Amino acid sequence: MKRSFLLTSFDTWLPHQQSNSSDDLLIELAKIDSISHTLIFLRKLPVDVALASAQVIAKIAELQPDAIICCGMAEKRTVLTVESRAVWGESVLETTVDLQQLVAATGVEIGYDCGKFVCEGLYYSVLAYLRQAQLKIPCIFVHVPILTGENLSSIIGDFLLIIDRLALC
Repeated sequence: MKRSFLLTSFDTWLPHQQSNSSDDLLIELAKIDSISHTLIFLRKLPVDVALASAQVIAKIAELQPDAIICCGMAEKRTVLTVESRAVWGESVLETTVDLQQLVAATGVEIGYDCGKFVCEGLYYSVLAYLRQAQLKIPCIFVHVPILTGENLSSIIGDFLLIIDRLALC
């Protein structure tokens, strides 16, 4: 069954960054013709919680996608990490997706700290919006390591497997 996915990425925020690996991944995914789902890209979000959240929530309200995968860069990580929760102040929101099942037999890790930066702010805002609007849209946040010639094919393979598994939710 063909499903629609909203995929987001961030722009760079530090002077040494040539690109953002989350956006690099979306660029690579857009080149693949054999994906059996509809991928909707919301790329290069501003590195500002309020602005990024407003853009993503507006796109969710407009499109009502079947699933949402927000992506952010994790320069020091070496594999994809799916974040289990977002913390904002004293409040914690967890994804409704069964992450153990989602990442089984992949090289993907489950994270429990979304980073206390714009990634966590966006994830929290989207989860809060989905809850408040009573939308049963599965949503995850994926941290993407720097893409290299050595890891690109495995990262793309794992990400495509996540999409296929999330389509079953």
